Amino acid sequence: MTHFRKSQKELLAKLNISKLNQMQEEVVLAISSTANTVLLSPTGTGKTVAFLLPTIAALDPECTEVQLLILVPSRELAIQIEQVIRQMGSGYKANAIYGGRAISKDKIDLAHTPSIIIGTPGRVADHIRRESFTTKYIKTLVLDEFDKSLEVGFETQMREILENLQQIEKRILTSATQDIEIPEFVGVKNEVIIDYLDTKTAALSVKIVRSQEKNKLQALADLIYHIGNEPGIIFCNFKKTIEYVSDFLKQQHIPHGHFYGGMEQIDRERALIKFRNGTHQIIIATDLAARGLDIPELNFIIHYQLPLKLEEFTHRNGRTARMNASGTAYVLKWTEEPLPEFITCTDVLKLKDKETAIFPQWATLFISGGRKDKISKGDIAGLLFKQGDLERNEVGIIELKQDCAFVSVPKDKASAVVEKTNNTRLKKKKVRITLMQ
Repeated sequence: MTHFRKSQKELLAKLNISKLNQMQEEVVLAISSTANTVLLSPTGTGKTVAFLLPTIAALDPECTEVQLLILVPSRELAIQIEQVIRQMGSGYKANAIYGGRAISKDKIDLAHTPSIIIGTPGRVADHIRRESFTTKYIKTLVLDEFDKSLEVGFETQMREILENLQQIEKRILTSATQDIEIPEFVGVKNEVIIDYLDTKTAALSVKIVRSQEKNKLQALADLIYHIGNEPGIIFCNFKKTIEYVSDFLKQQHIPHGHFYGGMEQIDRERALIKFRNGTHQIIIATDLAARGLDIPELNFIIHYQLPLKLEEFTHRNGRTARMNASGTAYVLKWTEEPLPEFITCTDVLKLKDKETAIFPQWATLFISGGRKDKISKGDIAGLLFKQGDLERNEVGIIELKQDCAFVSVPKDKASAVVEKTNNTRLKKKKVRITLMQ
């Protein structure tokens, strides 16, 4: 199938971006004109768009094989990049492949060979062994969040993948920190380094919050009430701690979600959907949520458990004060607890005594039809306006998937909307519409 090249302006218009920022302009130029580019820039500055524009522009529209391979350390990041590419409407097929997803679904996606594959090292290595696609035409390699992808746990798989990529002409490595040396087997030589890591610190405020109790739970609740109804992440080091904190917040009637590695993939995806659309203002997470996730602009993050390394501290803080916005990182510290040497803040916050109700305004509806049923966001919005009796400002974020969709509506109207719209038709499909708990 012949593709018609789309201009950078057309691709950006699909993303509702009118102009690239300075970093993105520099990256597009560097990738277009050099073989090896290393991009160091804070979370939220637009790295994904920066590397996609020139790499998509370099694809051969006549080639029917995989040409661009993007390796990422997490399934969430793979899904996010896949969604951005689809939203751009370039005309090139892109598929995300990752662990935790049925291999049979990968086979269906790869049966019609994509031009772009986004994947985690383990799953990509597995498919190369299976010869699910040929690597002969892959000329561009992107290692997104390369400091994580090149850690010891991934090294064997990364070596295996690189050994099978003999035709690589262009390498792009991106990260929000620079914590490791780039191994020789990656093949990066005479690289152009674009470093924007020092451009953000002024927008971030770090404050210490002291707790009289070792478990810090009451201080956490007091801090949440002090902040009020704002979106943010509470970071913990372990799954068990998340469960412990979650039980306490339930007792305090503070709505929240969870995000950690041990969750089923579908539960992780739905937790992020509810966080993005405002059903949950707060999510309790491990460092898995500290990088590469498509989540909204956050006003704050809370270090409930202190990070063990500077890298973790940096990435957690990177979830707030993104781009030109400001944000606050709160360090919750028991009075007897020593601070790691990399946390040098001396600004101690005095909490208000008054409680502020934490009450999200939105609820999430699940719709049992998606893109494969030819359903569009406009179809969903139209149904909610006409049959659900909602006003335009009462239909929140709509997320359309292959076989289902999610939409946020006012919490106090959600049950009535379900009653009015469930078991109705969207296009030619009769869909179930239910309230996500």
